[in-house]
Amino acid sequence: MMPDPWLSIIGIGEDSLEALTDASRKALAQAELVFGSARHLALAGIAEKGREWPLPFSVKEVLDHKGKPVAVLASGDPFWHGVGGTLAASLDPSEWLCYPAPSSFSIVSSRMGWRLETVRCLGLHAAPLEKLYPLLNAGEKFICLMRDGAQVQKLAQWLCETGFTDTELFVFEALLSPTERRRSSLVSDFSMTHINHPVTVAFIAKGQKGLPQSSGLPDAVFASDGQMTKRAVRAVTLSSLSPRAGECLWDIGAGSGTIAIEWLIATRTGQAVAVECREDRLHNIQKNADMFGVSSRLKIVKEKAPAGLDSLPVPDAVFIGGGLTADMLHQIWSCIPEGCRVVVNAVTLESEALLISWSAEKGGDLMRLAVSSTKPLGSKRGWVAANPILQWVVTR
Repeated sequence: MMPDPWLSIIGIGEDSLEALTDASRKALAQAELVFGSARHLALAGIAEKGREWPLPFSVKEVLDHKGKPVAVLASGDPFWHGVGGTLAASLDPSEWLCYPAPSSFSIVSSRMGWRLETVRCLGLHAAPLEKLYPLLNAGEKFICLMRDGAQVQKLAQWLCETGFTDTELFVFEALLSPTERRRSSLVSDFSMTHINHPVTVAFIAKGQKGLPQSSGLPDAVFASDGQMTKRAVRAVTLSSLSPRAGECLWDIGAGSGTIAIEWLIATRTGQAVAVECREDRLHNIQKNADMFGVSSRLKIVKEKAPAGLDSLPVPDAVFIGGGLTADMLHQIWSCIPEGCRVVVNAVTLESEALLISWSAEKGGDLMRLAVSSTKPLGSKRGWVAANPILQWVVTR
């Protein structure tokens, strides 16, 4: 027989206790302890048995009371950019019940008259604004949870700096409360003050077109000393790596980190490790990760492979773009799991010979990539060929 859940995860809005369902109110009344922010505890009228979240934030105290009747208060839907997922990850499904309320995304989309399934919904209250960068395209709709009024002002400035100067921000304050307010302003004229928490922003991106949504972003958008997998080859390489949500990549000899960055954009929840031995290139990798808002999912390792590979998280895919040696291939092959995808790009005759030998033994596919581009040739133009690339794609 399944035990009764000891934890109730309750969504609450600014319309307070009266708007909760009967089931939510019953769970709250039966709880011996109630965790939440000071604002949530006040909205629900919780006094003696209330416990504010610790700083820095942690769910450990909730888990320490496992087995007792405990309730957690969260904004709206606790499983959409809320604490619900964090708690559920540490518990058996039989241990908790959730009582969601309408999320801020649902409420704002109804205020705007937008189909929610057509909107990009982001929690930026604890994430960098740059997380928007690879998603921004003219006409794309966004609803973003914001930390405070200062962050809204930074968003307006950042959108101007990235070329989306015609964008109008719709600022929603204290949704569902008696003091709910909606204001709007073009980002180029933004001067809004006294923005009340909690705050949510909606906008349609307008200005420049934005970045393409395919692999192989323009070389010019990355910080680099010139050592990078160029756009055309990068597009083919990403296709060969076959990124999937939640997977981990090793980018060996990362250069500017472009393969790792585009992997993270494609996988959304994936991870990547960029292994590079040169200090100046490490700086460019970090700069690119910051610009695209993926720093939290990228681990940068200063090593000359194959040194340091044993301590890395288990990969789903490995890309070798620089410094290829027989020792490196042997060590990588010995430490990666079965099913791991390996893609190697070789330029020199020596590295090509190594790949041909390994492909004969291990299998996989060899592909030769030759890219030419036009350059001025006197008063006319001619083709200039880049160094051809031999690419080996194999599954361990």
